[in-house]
Amino acid sequence: MGRVKHFPSPSKPAASDNLGKKKRRCKPGTKALREIRKFQKDVKLLIPYAPFVRCVKEITNQLSSLVTRWSPEALISLQEAAEDDLVRMFEAGMHCARHARRVTLMKKDLELARRLTGIGRLW
Repeated sequence: MGRVKHFPSPSKPAASDNLGKKKRRCKPGTKALREIRKFQKDVKLLIPYAPFVRCVKEITNQLSSLVTRWSPEALISLQEAAEDDLVRMFEAGMHCARHARRVTLMKKDLELARRLTGIGRLW
C-alpha cells in the first residue's frame, strides 16, 4: 500500500492577522475624479426614465388638457435635452465657483450662472 501525501486543509486566517494590516485609502478627490471620468465616457441617460415620464406628464396635464399622449421617441429626446441643459448649468456654476476661488459648488453659483447664461428663463 502506497503512502499518500496529505495537505493541510485551508483554514480561515486568525483575527490577529488582520489587525496589523490597514486598508488602503485613496487621496481625497481621487474617487470623485474616477466617477467623473466614468460618467463622461458613458452614453446612457442619468435621470431614470419612469420618474422623468411621470414628471413630463404631470407638467403637461397642468399646462394643457389637450395633450394626453407622448411618443417614446419624443420623451427620450426631451430627456436628452433636459440632461444637456442640466449639465451645462452645472458647468457654468462650477466656472463661477472657480472664479470665486472655491472648489465647492453653492446655490449662489448656480443662481449667478443662470442669470449670466439665461438658462431657465421663462420670458
